[in-house]
Amino acid sequence: MSLPATPREATRLRDLTPLQWKSGAAAWLGWLFDGLELHLYTLVALPLVVQLLGVASASDPAVKEKSAYIQAAFLVGWALGGAFFGRIGDKIGRSRALALTILTYALCTGLCAFAQTWWQLMLFRFVAALGIGGEWAVGASLLTETWPKAWRPWMAAVLQTGVNLGILFAAVIVGVFTLLPHPPSERMVFLVGVVPALLVFWIRRHVPEPAAWKQAQSATAVKPGIRDLFRGEIARTTWCTMAVCALGLSAWWLFAFWHPQHLRRLLAAEGAAPGDITRRVSAAFFAVNALAIAGNFAAGALARWWGNRRAIVAMMLGLFASMAGAFMVPRGFGELVWFWVPLTGFFSGVFGLFTMYLPPLFPTLLRTTGAGFCYNVGRLAAAVASLTFGWLAPVGDFRVALLASSALALGAAVWSWWLPERTYEGERIQTSSSKLP
Repeated sequence: MSLPATPREATRLRDLTPLQWKSGAAAWLGWLFDGLELHLYTLVALPLVVQLLGVASASDPAVKEKSAYIQAAFLVGWALGGAFFGRIGDKIGRSRALALTILTYALCTGLCAFAQTWWQLMLFRFVAALGIGGEWAVGASLLTETWPKAWRPWMAAVLQTGVNLGILFAAVIVGVFTLLPHPPSERMVFLVGVVPALLVFWIRRHVPEPAAWKQAQSATAVKPGIRDLFRGEIARTTWCTMAVCALGLSAWWLFAFWHPQHLRRLLAAEGAAPGDITRRVSAAFFAVNALAIAGNFAAGALARWWGNRRAIVAMMLGLFASMAGAFMVPRGFGELVWFWVPLTGFFSGVFGLFTMYLPPLFPTLLRTTGAGFCYNVGRLAAAVASLTFGWLAPVGDFRVALLASSALALGAAVWSWWLPERTYEGERIQTSSSKLP
């Protein structure tokens, strides 16, 4: 069973083939569980690290330091996983690599529930991140090679919505735990992360390798390697996309990790109970990602009208403005949660565009390698930024770090102007078309 060499350019959902639906479902579910695995930790990081360190409160400097190390290790693993599994995807195929990535992050997220020290938690998060980072590159390339080209802006939005829904599920799960009559330890939420492992069996049985990958494998005697990303006309694409991803993802991940801690501090200063703090921060996180879903489709619409490059510039500028507006002056919990923080979530929809934009910029046998490497270098930069900005901010004052991180989003907006608008289709460079039928 194989997909047609050139997917039918469907103009309606009912024109899509069963195999296109299966590849789309596999990638979307992978993204959904990505979001779940990503933010289970983010929502319980502070109380869990306090518990593992055995300190009196979250205000202890060691909590902030170890939390930053764990987050940095996760982002490093994410970056390395994108490069590693991206290379695996080009060598053994998209479907096989996708199954491996999901199995990796599902099992290691479950192991986080059994961590006895902060460094054990860091290790489990690191290995889980290898799978999460790899899933992005492999899933994106799978859809690039199986779905109609003209649908890419909307496909990107739908895929990113899977991540946002996974994050919302994480917020709901954590919120439900706090409402139980006898709430279990925060660590127990990680056991939910084992569920995605069941998806692996369905993928291996029902999702075949794309015909484009099979044809490239059989037609190419000498396979390209990672060094080819930095040679010839591909080199400019590699360096430019790396820069934008590094700046943009650093800004977003600093916001995603530090703003819940900032909200916790504000609520603690108001005298809120621990369970109420977790519940209200989870609700705020829910609002951020609900607005991000709208942002995904707004970014897709801009890409349709203006092209990918201009859409990325506009959304990055919005990300900068919303982050700077939120933290340039001290604001209360209500003001942040009802306007500024969800607005930042809306503009994070820009990252959905990279899902379908990056893979076609590289030849077939460098597709998951190139997309995974460039996007995940951004996560490596975010790991360094998490440590650097965490060290620079005064103890307990996350607002300073969050305000400074908005400058990275501005840098990403400026650099985005030089992003390419050409793609490799059938191994020939073509000018990309962003218009939908």
